[in-house]
Amino acid sequence: MKFINVFTLILLIVGGLNWGLVGLFSFDLVAAIFGAGSGLARIVYILVGLSAAWQIIPLFSTMGSGNFAAGQNR
Repeated sequence: MKFINVFTLILLIVGGLNWGLVGLFSFDLVAAIFGAGSGLARIVYILVGLSAAWQIIPLFSTMGSGNFAAGQNR
């Protein structure tokens, strides 16, 4: 389970940086690497979206344990 959490966090960081580039410079790095509208670019976007959905699980478990409110994430 730890591997998938680390993997999804990496994908979310990549996705967040990509959206930052889109917002600041109108430059889509994923599209530039894999081709705009290509199958590979779509797969990357889908994986980033699924990663965001997956990371909801640790968020709610942290909030439920009370560590989130106290700022004691471990």
